[in-house]
Amino acid sequence: MLFADIAIMDEGFEYRPGRYIGVKDGVIDYVGTQPPANAANYGTTYDGTGKLLMPALFNAHAHAPMTLLRGFAENLPLDRWLNEKCWPFEAKMTDDDNYWATLLACAEMARYGVAGFSDMYYSTTARAKAVTEAGLKANLCEGLIAFEPKPYRDYPIAAANEEYVRTLHGSANGRIKIDYNIHAEYTSNEQTCRDIVALLKDNGLRLHLHLSETEKEVAECKERHGGLSPVEYFERIGAFDVPCTAAHCVWLSDADVDILDAHGVFVANNPVSNMKLGSGFAPIPRMLARSMNVCVGSDGMASNNNHNLFGDLYVMGLIYKGSNLDPTAVEPAQALRAATRTGALSQGRDDCGLVKEGFRADVCVLDVTGPQWCPMTAPAYNVVFAGDGSDVVLTMCDGEVVYNGAAPADSRWPGMDIERVKAEVTARAQRIISEL
Repeated sequence: MLFADIAIMDEGFEYRPGRYIGVKDGVIDYVGTQPPANAANYGTTYDGTGKLLMPALFNAHAHAPMTLLRGFAENLPLDRWLNEKCWPFEAKMTDDDNYWATLLACAEMARYGVAGFSDMYYSTTARAKAVTEAGLKANLCEGLIAFEPKPYRDYPIAAANEEYVRTLHGSANGRIKIDYNIHAEYTSNEQTCRDIVALLKDNGLRLHLHLSETEKEVAECKERHGGLSPVEYFERIGAFDVPCTAAHCVWLSDADVDILDAHGVFVANNPVSNMKLGSGFAPIPRMLARSMNVCVGSDGMASNNNHNLFGDLYVMGLIYKGSNLDPTAVEPAQALRAATRTGALSQGRDDCGLVKEGFRADVCVLDVTGPQWCPMTAPAYNVVFAGDGSDVVLTMCDGEVVYNGAAPADSRWPGMDIERVKAEVTARAQRIISEL
């Protein structure tokens, strides 16, 4: 495809009108102000009039099959939300349930400009099948809850993860990656965690965990571990000596921030979920001031309710101005970088997340002709504060269109029967609720 005469967000998230972007073999192979000499070789030409092309978004922390729980676990703090609602519901979910729910999540994310996501859940083979069919990218980890102190190899998940790495890691032309998981400090034990870290040091794979999400979590961790915060605890056992994405990171001391910074941990900020569960506000401005690896996640649909990551961007760009009494906190370019380039890097995808020659063609196109986009005085501010995921009219992953808003309603997601997907998820959610 050749995007013709289209505005773009460049590497520095500056607005550049009148560009030509050539996509071939899954890669952006031309960026210029004039048509390429071989324009005819690109096949389809996309008219960029009134459009803005930017990097597709990377959702750094998700629980995709929780689309089944949308609206089910409401108005509860985290501990009750988990114990009274989520875990009993999840115990009833089958592999097929996870497949259909993940397919719906992929459709929703593609609709809102997301090309890749990091997912912590169960039924990894079923989730990988759904992501592959939807055409997206995903780093998948099988959720580990390990209360019993014993070697990691004695948990059934150890053999399952070996099989996932052998059969799924790098599948779908590299779109699927397998990460390892420690759910959280409060759902694991030190012996098993140390074994996982040692394994990751040997196999070079990545770690995904929840960290310091609530004040209660931090206080109870200190009681269990001689005054250590969750950050200090995980540092002690070496969890940050491997590539790590830590979700939430809300209740951090200055020493905790120093530790995460020193180890280059990717902090997946979940601003909507953290507010909805009443967990608090992660100290994102402090992290950004230190150029730390901050990315953005939706979390699951039981604590966010939609995968419109542009909504999370809006909240991230706004709440810290108010909570810090500082209108300069979190500039739009910082939020955009967190949701694109840094999110891709958190997945180990070094050639993703920018509109740049040689990078993978993971892009989204927004219709910027609506009244909320006028005038284009400060385009980055328009993207974060005026626009929305509903303005996305095309999403591309590895050069393939995964959402096309110009197509008829029943064929906007290539290869996916969206009406059947919605019907399956609705019926399965009703079945599980009836069994509780």
